[in-house]
Amino acid sequence: MDDTLKPLKVPPQMSYYADKHNLSYLMQSLVASLVTSQPDDPISHLIDLLKSSNMSIPRVVLLGPPAVGKHTLARHLSVQLEAVHVTTETLLPDQSELSTLSEQGFAELLVQLVQQRLKQPDCVHQGWILVGIPQTRLQALLLQQAGIIPEHVVLLVAPTNVLLTRNQRRSVDLQTDSNRTSIRSADDIIAGHQERGGLSEEQLLAKLQLFHCEVTGLRSAYRHILKVIDGNQLDTVIYLQALAFIQTHHHFRTPRILLMGPPGSGKSHQAKLLSEKYKMTDVCCSRLLRSVAANGSGLGAEIQQYLENEQSVPDSLVLQAVEQRLSQVDCSSRGWVLHGFPYNLHQARNLRGFQHQPNRVFFLEVTDDVCLERTTLRRTDRVSGERYHTVTRPPQTAVQNRLQAAPDDSAEVMRERLERYRAESAGLQSVFPDAFRIDAAQKSHNVFEALERRLNTN
Repeated sequence: MDDTLKPLKVPPQMSYYADKHNLSYLMQSLVASLVTSQPDDPISHLIDLLKSSNMSIPRVVLLGPPAVGKHTLARHLSVQLEAVHVTTETLLPDQSELSTLSEQGFAELLVQLVQQRLKQPDCVHQGWILVGIPQTRLQALLLQQAGIIPEHVVLLVAPTNVLLTRNQRRSVDLQTDSNRTSIRSADDIIAGHQERGGLSEEQLLAKLQLFHCEVTGLRSAYRHILKVIDGNQLDTVIYLQALAFIQTHHHFRTPRILLMGPPGSGKSHQAKLLSEKYKMTDVCCSRLLRSVAANGSGLGAEIQQYLENEQSVPDSLVLQAVEQRLSQVDCSSRGWVLHGFPYNLHQARNLRGFQHQPNRVFFLEVTDDVCLERTTLRRTDRVSGERYHTVTRPPQTAVQNRLQAAPDDSAEVMRERLERYRAESAGLQSVFPDAFRIDAAQKSHNVFEALERRLNTN
């Protein structure tokens, strides 16, 4: 076999070092700068770049239909991030002759103007926020070809009736020539959706139709760095969601995530969401032990004895099973999210000695009362295997008689499990002092957003 065709195996220690020092992000940034800037002296360019403080400057694109609030959001983000606010109007103050240009001609002109603007010292050193640019997939592709690649793209969306209502509420102060709209937030961070005004209902509907024709292409062009935000929320909520997203960075290459928390904290559900979005391997310790027990190996036979007798599997066997699983190709190449392990101090210390250590550790924090409510009210359909909750996800009448509660979900068993976790939690936290703590009493999607924010930060 040709040696060049053999799969390359990188020692785990190298991967751990690279993750610890964000080398993947550093190399990506350096190469991207070389390709887009194409300096005559690449070495000097890289040295200057490493010496500069602008490697993590904001490079943001804000998109959305007219009247959705993107210009107001951009102004406030620009103040917070100290980034330059760039719009089509600032690039093209006189748009009287644009109607004579073809779509290709206008796109090329716009990209040329954007290139010139972003090369100015303020954009180079402070970063930039492009608002409403690009407007079409063609413009997006031309921007990419020109080396203008944002790190974050925010797409604001809102129902048509909401946009029409906002447009009707706008008024123009004849003395100051500034646009105003109603203020929906009690917070002073954002004083209303202030945007360009003056569109008739027919003009707005025409622009909305054009936007809807192009938005699918724009989503596709920026799908890996895109966040869609509901523009029909309080202004502060929109602002904080956008700011939290923009302040995240995709620093690590292969995620190795450890989720810990009491039973009922939502570890399995959040692991499922993370594995689905980031294509990482979901490693549940209890499922893993059952899988190993069924595979016919020597280790599996030992584990099977304990499972059959409903006894706890010894730490030594659990550690072997987990370490073998994390060493497999899918985990090393795609990353993993581990939950249900470790559940005592001995296991935690041994995990720290694994070659494949976690690079993100989270404690999902929630009270015992919430855990009991979540678990003791769970029910499973014996026929479909579908899980329900009598309060948060009640079943249909047709399946009521098929539901049953798992023995481990009884209040007595859950209280014992919670007591064991609380007794071990201080030791677990001492092994992972840099772990993130997440309020898991929130709604599931809020917990997931909190995990994502910390997943992509230093």
